[in-house]
Amino acid sequence: QKVSVEVLDHLEQLALVDFRDSEGVERLQKAIQFADQLHEVNTEGVEPMDSVLEDRWCLYLREDDVTEGNCTKELLENAREKVEEYFVAPPGNIPLPKLEERETFLQGS
Repeated sequence: QKVSVEVLDHLEQLALVDFRDSEGVERLQKAIQFADQLHEVNTEGVEPMDSVLEDRWCLYLREDDVTEGNCTKELLENAREKVEEYFVAPPGNIPLPKLEERETFLQGS
């Protein structure tokens, strides 16, 4: 089952994963084949669950006691880039190629 260029584009935007090489596309296709096995599972008569903890009325949470604090300066020393008192994060971890570049690659695979 081939993966379309549009699907690759959408997945790259969501997951910030690069599928430009044949290994990335092959890994994605294997993951899809593995997930397709779920269609073979007989779920007739099985009620859908909202949560794996449906039998509990509420979740038991621990007390949130603050034992340390005022360490902003020390934490921001770990930042590669910061603005005022905020970490600066890139919009993605990879540069995404243009749709035309991927189309050319997929035709060769």
